Amino acid sequence: MADTRLRDLREDRDLTQKQLADYLNCSQVCYSRYELGQRDIPTDVLIRLADFYDVSIDYILKQTNTPKR
Repeated sequence: MADTRLRDLREDRDLTQKQLADYLNCSQVCYSRYELGQRDIPTDVLIRLADFYDVSIDYILKQTNTPKR
């Protein structure tokens, strides 16, 4: 899962890792590890991120280049 779009999605919206970590109720370190692919992203977190960014989970995981659901 190392190859995700989380960083691009976050930076495109001028958000910090801390802001996303707070939204997800996790630490900034935990969120950073999601972005770096050092930690698997739980399904419930993927769902929340997809809802937050209004994109599909497949888009986050680079399974498609079409962001919309």
